[in-house]
Amino acid sequence: MKKLYLRILITFIIIAIACSIWWFASPRTVTGHYMLSPGCDNISDYTVTVTGENVIECISASIDGEYLKFEVRAVGRGSADLVIDVSDGGQGLFVYRVGAFNNIYCLVDGNFSGCSAVLVGITAFFLIAAFMLINYYRSARDYRLYSYNTIYAAGFGIMLMVVGVYMLIDTMEFTLSDGQFNMYSIYKNIAGSASLFMFVTFPVVLVFAVTLFVSNVELLRHERRRLANVLGIILSVLLIAGQVVAFVINGRYFTGSLTELRIHETLFSLYTSVYVYFECMLFGAAMCALKAAKHEPEGRVDYILILGCKFRKDGSLTPLLKGRVDRAVKLWNAQRESGYSPYLIPSGGQGSDESMAEAAAMKNYLLKECNIPEEYIIAEENSKNTFENMKFSKEIIEGRGQDAEGKVVFSTTNYHVFRSGVWASLAGLRAEGIGSRTKWWFWPNAFVRECVGLLKNKLGVEILLLILLTALFAFLNMFQA
Repeated sequence: MKKLYLRILITFIIIAIACSIWWFASPRTVTGHYMLSPGCDNISDYTVTVTGENVIECISASIDGEYLKFEVRAVGRGSADLVIDVSDGGQGLFVYRVGAFNNIYCLVDGNFSGCSAVLVGITAFFLIAAFMLINYYRSARDYRLYSYNTIYAAGFGIMLMVVGVYMLIDTMEFTLSDGQFNMYSIYKNIAGSASLFMFVTFPVVLVFAVTLFVSNVELLRHERRRLANVLGIILSVLLIAGQVVAFVINGRYFTGSLTELRIHETLFSLYTSVYVYFECMLFGAAMCALKAAKHEPEGRVDYILILGCKFRKDGSLTPLLKGRVDRAVKLWNAQRESGYSPYLIPSGGQGSDESMAEAAAMKNYLLKECNIPEEYIIAEENSKNTFENMKFSKEIIEGRGQDAEGKVVFSTTNYHVFRSGVWASLAGLRAEGIGSRTKWWFWPNAFVRECVGLLKNKLGVEILLLILLTALFAFLNMFQA
């Protein structure tokens, strides 16, 4: 991921240098537009006068559709006003400042000399960075898939792509309209990127929330009522409520002073930024979970690790645990047909309410029901959680000497593959995952639990990224309001 960040940084530097050269080479002129007054559609109806310091001059004026189009050139440094007098008594005022390098800036519409170069540069950076992040997610293979970096790349890659496409539309409108689409509108779109992403992705969020809600209701028909089994309902309500609040706030007409407007826009930006951060994390986690669940290992496999969970009191396996073991056996048989003989490592210790270790229950099933020769089974009976599953299994593999470098695949339930891969990575075990199927109504709520677990693992990093994101958009809104 460090290489990806470096490539993004280098891309930013290259674009910044190219745009700076373009900006310096651009004429120190700005085009302005003033809407025509009714009945005054001849150039003779308008008088353009420059007042104040001798820093600008109007070099042309013409009728362009519904606008009086005029071009201003810098001749010095300082501030000046451009006044448009209309024959019907109307008047327009444009305030200009000319700074270093004779750059002209209009305080009325936000346009400045060479602004096209800046627009193209920002748009290009958003789109290229989005492509790099999404490509990083797409190219993640084997054990390299199971990483928080993959979640960030997928989730925030989508956000940058959406914002980049809208920036491309703004850039094209600004270019084709010859300045009629002013820069203040573009500033507002950039500062409001979080709210823009919320509104664009609302249909996706709605479908996801409804699906999650329905599956959770079905889950409650089969499972007992406890907090872990209603997380899907809670999340679906929060997702919809969060969108509704944003729509209501955005749709209200605000009246107040400039300071009050800035506070209002900044608070709204903070709200949308927090929502979008978790939305991107949710999108990224969902994309990674689906990709991990569908993964099929290629080539030779030397060890197949089976992650344990609770079994029945009589020692038989529950459908969930049986699915994990059967998925591992399916891979083992396929490997045998290809001429390889991988070892099976059922992993799981004995809980306080269990008659034996989970690994022992799985081993019995492998021997009696699956007819796996005992010499290919190595039980790990000390682990208490997924991290220890990976850690203790790694120790077993390393203890086998030359076989320690063999390829490892772990088998678990489909919704649990990605997070298990993250635990494997944290334990220093390079392993790929395969997932067994589960009931459709169980998968979504279990996925939500996995997301909560992933967020808890990196809580400090999540808080830092969240603060940086909200601070950025709050600053942008304070600046442009």
